[in-house]
Amino acid sequence: MNHLHTYAIAFLTIVVKEIRRFRRIWIQTLLPPMITTALYFVIFGKMIGSQLAPIDGVSYMDYIVPGLIMMSIITNAYANVVSSFYGSKFGRHIEELLVAPIPPSLILLGFVSGGVARGLSVGLLVTLVASFFTELHLHNLWVTLSVALLTAFLFSLAGFINAVYAKSFDDISIIPTFVLTPLIYLGGIFYSVEMLPGVWSQISLINPILYMINTLRFGLLGISDIDITYAYLVIGAFIVVLYSFSLMLLTRGIGTRS
Repeated sequence: MNHLHTYAIAFLTIVVKEIRRFRRIWIQTLLPPMITTALYFVIFGKMIGSQLAPIDGVSYMDYIVPGLIMMSIITNAYANVVSSFYGSKFGRHIEELLVAPIPPSLILLGFVSGGVARGLSVGLLVTLVASFFTELHLHNLWVTLSVALLTAFLFSLAGFINAVYAKSFDDISIIPTFVLTPLIYLGGIFYSVEMLPGVWSQISLINPILYMINTLRFGLLGISDIDITYAYLVIGAFIVVLYSFSLMLLTRGIGTRS
């Protein structure tokens, strides 16, 4: 019982520290995604979208809302963990956690929970911004909430892995710039996969972010390019793989112990 109490305190301490961290610098963490999203709506939604035909029966403005929300969740969940955990390595205070009498899984979940909290917070703020430009829809509440949570969890794990292997502050921006950003933009934010010519629509199916965006689009609008059940299986498989790999890295001290 004492162990459980200790573990609970340790876990909550890490989570509260992570949340306070991104709330303290809200001008850098919460405000920029709102401004960026507003610009997307003005440029792509109002100016360009008004000239485009509806996609799957919904206006272009409504069609891009789920993708923009998901983009904000992914990038912010990833960024929070990669910067925070690498900062702990750089400041050498990760060693205090590693020698503490708490299991590595709690340390991992603590950092990941911070990423999830930031991802969902920004996603909510972006949704609020979207409400000023278009009428929001909600087709399935459970699908909407579950895919947002699972996606934030998944990319928090991905950010953790990046932080483990990073040897400098430059290393924590390489993956987001050259891998994450292209995958997001090619994940169907601004278009339907069905609009792509034959081979390219098949290649798009390799992109895991496509499944997340389409699942959220189904939750909000009731339309999707892919089977939702299959999408959940893909997301779940990635979570299992990344969580197992992250826990192995932390348990063995790879990238954290000199």
